Amino acid sequence: MIEKLIKKNKIYSGTAAEFYCDEVELPNGKKARREYLNHPGAAAVLAFIDTENIVMVKQYRYPVGQITYEIPAGKMDKGERPEICAKRELEEETGYKPKTLEKLISFCPSTAFSNEILHIFISFDIEKGNANPDDDEFVSKEIISFKTAFEMVKSGKILDSKTIIALSLHKNATLSKISK
Repeated sequence: MIEKLIKKNKIYSGTAAEFYCDEVELPNGKKARREYLNHPGAAAVLAFIDTENIVMVKQYRYPVGQITYEIPAGKMDKGERPEICAKRELEEETGYKPKTLEKLISFCPSTAFSNEILHIFISFDIEKGNANPDDDEFVSKEIISFKTAFEMVKSGKILDSKTIIALSLHKNATLSKISK
């Protein structure tokens, strides 16, 4: 099942990621190409401003051509720890600073064409600060009840995978605690 690298071929190197089209040897000895995105990883935060409300961002996402609702997130800098990235992104995008972070999950959003690992944290203890989005980032901070956000997932208004995963994991954890 393991494929052996024959030749690595970088096609493009951008500010967010690199694109490759490598030549590999398949387990049956045949050769094939593997096109993929080399990504440094990312971190996100499901941040509660109180017991019922979360802070989200609304922004236009060019690849899907629409405005999305998402939990605050961003790409990790080289050598940056996921929890540091999560704290930085939450503050940059929303102005909120987490006093504490708890790891929810790390996962690969698209194993078929990317090596990205996305780390999701949760915070119930945040304080107001100053937003400072990147120059090419146009985001709107949105305070939404957790219940409304989860309904937005079910109605198809939230399509972002990291947001769906974070909301679902928290909802399931909460239901597990209640049923015990």
